[in-house]
Amino acid sequence: MLTTLRNAWKIPDLRKKLIYTMMMIVIFRLGAAIPVPGIDKAKLAELFTNSGEGLIGFFNLMSGGSFKNFTIFALGISPYITASIIMNLLQIAIPSLEQLAKEGEEGRKKMARYTRYGTVVLALIQAFGFSVGIFKNAFINPGTLSILVSVVTLTAGVAFLMYLGEKITENGIGNGISLFIFAGIISRLPGGIISTIMRISTGDINILNVVVFVVVAIAVIVGVIYIQEGKRKIPVQYAKRVIGRKMYGGQSTHIPLKVNQAGVIPVIFAMSLLMFPITVSQFWPDSGFYYWISNNMNTQTILYNVLYAILIIFFTYFYTSVTFNPIEVASNMKENGGYIPGIRPGRPTSDYLNRTLTRITLAGAIFLATIAILPNIILALGSLSIRFGGTSLLIAVGVSLDTTKQIEAQMMMRHYKGFLG
Repeated sequence: MLTTLRNAWKIPDLRKKLIYTMMMIVIFRLGAAIPVPGIDKAKLAELFTNSGEGLIGFFNLMSGGSFKNFTIFALGISPYITASIIMNLLQIAIPSLEQLAKEGEEGRKKMARYTRYGTVVLALIQAFGFSVGIFKNAFINPGTLSILVSVVTLTAGVAFLMYLGEKITENGIGNGISLFIFAGIISRLPGGIISTIMRISTGDINILNVVVFVVVAIAVIVGVIYIQEGKRKIPVQYAKRVIGRKMYGGQSTHIPLKVNQAGVIPVIFAMSLLMFPITVSQFWPDSGFYYWISNNMNTQTILYNVLYAILIIFFTYFYTSVTFNPIEVASNMKENGGYIPGIRPGRPTSDYLNRTLTRITLAGAIFLATIAILPNIILALGSLSIRFGGTSLLIAVGVSLDTTKQIEAQMMMRHYKGFLG
């Protein structure tokens, strides 16, 4: 990865894109340090001293630690992710939206606009819920005006992050939304390492627990890379065709079916969906529902880990079905004279692709779910207070791989452009 970045830096056009991306991430981190107006830092610190990590762990991870400090980016980019999930689900339920998504560039622009509207609405709901709920006692002057300022500030922060993310995707390198989550996770790593070293020196935690965690972290990184790069190559043969005086076809190729076609998207989607009951509970901070959520929906409970694993498996299949359509692939192969050896073109080919994709996706989904929940179990058993667990590693490694591939693709495109020129 470092070699790829070094080579990309030597290309002027890519260097501009890298600088642009880094500047947007710097803006994101600066915004993560600006508190919401009217917040008493002493009350805020006391509030989270008495609160369980499980209740705020979701949002704190997605916002890169901004949630605990209640900054203008405290909600992170999670409303945008949730809105994207809803739009994807609505495409299946509403035929007009499905047709709109297939209308090319204009259709995608309209879908993106609807997603932005949904993001703002969800941000308003979440901002109001947290302002009148868990953060109500952190205001210097609790009241309607303070809550109104907080809601507007948090919603504006989400809208600004969404804008920055889209600008990175358009003018920079990588997916802007994923890079913000990645930057938030990485920013917490130095503090976690320093805290762990200090606790080892004071004897608060056992060095053996740290060694176990490091071993698991390395295993997760190796496993994620292995699964992300794993693929099943389906051989495809194209028949020879004579058109005019020229002969076309006759070559052999393959369809690469990835074991994990969805990347880290299922993990991010599953986390965003699990945030929903936590958000709802903030409207009634003194209710039994709030205390049940705070006690049962944290990373060390069986219920959370089971739901988390199920959602990851579901979203892996869901996102794979959205990005890869066996019927469409089989139809395109048939129109161009292609076939899989031993499989008849048309319906038998699509059925074969669907069966193969279902089997390898199951392996990828179970692997993702296992890696996501395994560190949570180890943390619960070992009492190791390092919040850089399986979910963080999955997202960080996955985003790193995707971004590196995009940089390599950009370099390859420019290489061939210069060669042909």
